[in-house]
Amino acid sequence: MIIAFTGITGNMGQSTLAEVVKLEGDLKFRFLVLENDKRIKKLLKKYKKFKNKFEVIYGNMKDKETCRKFVEGADYVVGLAAVIPPLSDQHPQWAIDCNQTGVDNLVSVIEEQEKQPKYIHISTVALFGNRNEKHMFARVGDPLLISPFDIYSATKLRGEFRVLESKINTWAVIRQTAMLHGNMLTDNMNDGLMFHTCFNAPLEWLTAHDSGVLIANILKADIKKDLGNKFWKKVFNIGGGKENCVTGYETLDAGFKLIGGSVKDFFKPNSSATRNFHGVWYFDSDVLDKMFKYRSQTNDYFWKEYLRNHSYFSLAKIVPKALIRKLAIERLYKNENSPKYWVKKKDEAKKIAYFGKDEYEKIPAKWSEVDLLCEKAGYEKLKDAKKAPTLEYGFDIDKEITLKDCQNVAKMHGGKLISKKFVDVYTALEWETQDGERFFARPFTVLGAGHWMNSLYKENVWEFDRLAKKDKLFAQVWYDSHDKDENYKYFLDENFVAKIEKYDN
Repeated sequence: MIIAFTGITGNMGQSTLAEVVKLEGDLKFRFLVLENDKRIKKLLKKYKKFKNKFEVIYGNMKDKETCRKFVEGADYVVGLAAVIPPLSDQHPQWAIDCNQTGVDNLVSVIEEQEKQPKYIHISTVALFGNRNEKHMFARVGDPLLISPFDIYSATKLRGEFRVLESKINTWAVIRQTAMLHGNMLTDNMNDGLMFHTCFNAPLEWLTAHDSGVLIANILKADIKKDLGNKFWKKVFNIGGGKENCVTGYETLDAGFKLIGGSVKDFFKPNSSATRNFHGVWYFDSDVLDKMFKYRSQTNDYFWKEYLRNHSYFSLAKIVPKALIRKLAIERLYKNENSPKYWVKKKDEAKKIAYFGKDEYEKIPAKWSEVDLLCEKAGYEKLKDAKKAPTLEYGFDIDKEITLKDCQNVAKMHGGKLISKKFVDVYTALEWETQDGERFFARPFTVLGAGHWMNSLYKENVWEFDRLAKKDKLFAQVWYDSHDKDENYKYFLDENFVAKIEKYDN
């Protein structure tokens, strides 16, 4: 039996490899790796006793013939590969090549196989877009509102839609949550990306280790006994559970505690974005864990282990905090991915996207005046999913989907259902958007997974200000962090430069 993996040299990939080599049986593992990826040599050396079980194919997912060679003869394909921030911000075309074109090629090749492998596609929490205290929880099926200029999330959206609408017989989509991994601090200290984390943003973390255990346990269970419709042809959220639910501020603070400080010691209140992030807590976080029992590590455990494995961070405790702030943090204010850089360069597109019109100037100068959610009385009670506010979906999410449900959801989106006959949730119907554009999609894709056609599925254009005025599903989330009188069109030009235009009323 051959199990083929993309992205095996990444953080989740390496943790997955550590677990799948423990699986029993006559298994072989195939990896698709970029030719210039030096990490594969270290992995092959680390697992040299398994060399007879490994096959490495060098190439790029954007090349369809490479994907064909990778897929042929495989029993399972696990798509872990992704170009993520900050690399996707620095090289947006790479994100398109991997997350969009690469997935399209992979899916196309699987569709062509006489004996199709089963496909596990790793998607992302980023599809839910910006969340705050008004709707901190989401579930599979919530509307997908990609944050403006987030090319990573846009390409992952298109890739997931391709999988859901594919002719692959046996597939599953898993949306990965925020992931804690061994390169957390080093990755974030080289780019202004850390300043995108909104202090009050909900983040449900999971370690790379536990993510790897999940993938191994899924494969183990299915190889032993086909999981059938219990798992296949469904979308799941990978979550770390209630005790791993924190805010952006708490996340940053946990990292700074390693060097004896806090966010307030090193950040200024106006250093970080106040919206346009992506993070959420999950209503359905426990679904996969009940099926595959993959959780074992909490956030606290992770940070303790991180310090144990990187003990040199403790040495920073003797360094004056002002010096650390100047050398490690304030130098990143000059980075092109930093909000302070946008403000200095008068980049109105990003300034408005990440703060709102004229809102940056209103941010308090003193931490004592900043409204931090994690410091409020009753904060822990907000983590009770049973009492959290939910959205109105236009149908009963706990019952089987019907034709009437599809009609109601289309109407909530400001459009309508064209098809008159409903077969099942996996037989595509014809829909019409509020703009009169018609498209085909499965009821499961729209109602079960939250997709609804808009300009972002075809080009790097974000029109949620305009769409939310008629789309009741979008409006419920979008207006949590945007004013109803905002009327902007966000887009990336041909050179991936962020632009903004105002719509005529």
